[in-house]
Amino acid sequence: MADPRGFLNVVKQEALKRPIAERVKDWNEVYSHQPASERAADVSNQARRCMDCGIPFCHSGTAGCPLGNLIPEWNDLVRRDRWDAASDRLHATNNFPEFTGRVCPAPCEAACVLSIAETDTGGSVTIKRVEQTIADLAWDSGSVVPQPPTINTGKRVAVVGSGPAGLAAAQQLTRAGHDVTVYERDDRLGGLLRYGIPEFKLEKSVLDQRLMQMRAEGTHFVTECEVGVDFTVEQLRGHYDAVVLAVGALRARDNTEVEGRHLTGVHLAMEHLVPANKECEGDGPTSIDAKDKHVVIIGGGDTGADCLGTAHRQGAASVTQLDYNQALPELRDDRSPWPSWPLVLRTSPAHAEGGVVRHQVAVQRFLGDDKGQVRAMVLAEVEVQRDAEGRRVITPIGDEVELPCDLALFAIGFEGVEHGPLLDDYGLTLTRRGALSCGPDWQTTAPGVFVCGDAHRGASLVVWAIAEGRSAAHGVDAYLTGRSDLPSPVHPTALPLAVV
Repeated sequence: MADPRGFLNVVKQEALKRPIAERVKDWNEVYSHQPASERAADVSNQARRCMDCGIPFCHSGTAGCPLGNLIPEWNDLVRRDRWDAASDRLHATNNFPEFTGRVCPAPCEAACVLSIAETDTGGSVTIKRVEQTIADLAWDSGSVVPQPPTINTGKRVAVVGSGPAGLAAAQQLTRAGHDVTVYERDDRLGGLLRYGIPEFKLEKSVLDQRLMQMRAEGTHFVTECEVGVDFTVEQLRGHYDAVVLAVGALRARDNTEVEGRHLTGVHLAMEHLVPANKECEGDGPTSIDAKDKHVVIIGGGDTGADCLGTAHRQGAASVTQLDYNQALPELRDDRSPWPSWPLVLRTSPAHAEGGVVRHQVAVQRFLGDDKGQVRAMVLAEVEVQRDAEGRRVITPIGDEVELPCDLALFAIGFEGVEHGPLLDDYGLTLTRRGALSCGPDWQTTAPGVFVCGDAHRGASLVVWAIAEGRSAAHGVDAYLTGRSDLPSPVHPTALPLAVV
């Protein structure tokens, strides 16, 4: 059983970060490197704080982890230094815990019983830190090995997209005995894990080691191939028994109505993040560099924080992040009762590195020089309300202010799946949210074509992408063989209480 007094005797301790002055000079992960033995001892002590609750909300799909990670079980195994057993238990529900342990915002911790009230010893169990440590130590010890299938069904499956949803579906289907090929239109695998998430949050060597395991298990990969263009739908129908669409929701939201949007130096966030990641991969200097520039980031979410950390490392002269919403409280209030995702002020390690965050402001127009280069933006205080149909209305209420700006980045979210011949040729239409709908078996209106991840639910979390990839794999396996023993952690209609 769990340590009944662990949460009383052990003070909550998050992972240590490298000094700011050091980490902004490189692209390595922000957290300090600890020797394996020291790290294991620290995390084992933190795992003592888990109470093994009678009703563990941390692995509830509605409030906590959509993967259904058996968190109290592997916490107790870590507490008892049974790291290999903890890894087995963790990998039973999560294909890629080294990803989620780094980039997931941890709805499991928000749903932890210990997060109901802050105490002298801290709040929730440091679940995310425990998870990452289990995964990292398992890789270091060599206990993460390929798991090739023991049978061959003779069925062939194409997975379109190599983000976390596509990779999870591919690994599950390969292990079930199907011949799986993953198609990726970029030059490298990983989707947003590769080119959307900066190196300082997820070093790509972590991604590459998992891809090596998948290749050894028998999954095939094809890069620089856009399905629907380079490889047609007719060819898909002729070669494969089933298709999984894990194409993401990469159609970025823009604001083309803002005066001056056309000026040089005004970009979408991904136009900044992708070449920065490519530079880290060794592809040469980025095409959009923040060095010595006054950078303004429009949007207060995770993508904006990624741009913020990237601008710091490129040597920006200043960075300002704009959010039209009010600043949230630091502690949970009645608007988001436990165990739902708390509406609280959140900061990333990038915010501690510098820059200014301004709330309740929005850009009114951009100002350019005589060469068409942006030189400033005009801001105004705003009030955000909802109209009768629930649509957001942003109304300027204050005086206008001019802010120096050499580089502006729109990080205001995504509108859904990109339009293209793939959808047209399958006769698939997007929902009002820009996503692809499916039935309870994850199959779209096109027979034998399945969908999962952001393409189905809209831009969301890595942990939801993995959960949907695993569930879609169950649907594909049942479609091909008549039944499936693969797990299916979420239903296509599942909506989290914790919306991030």
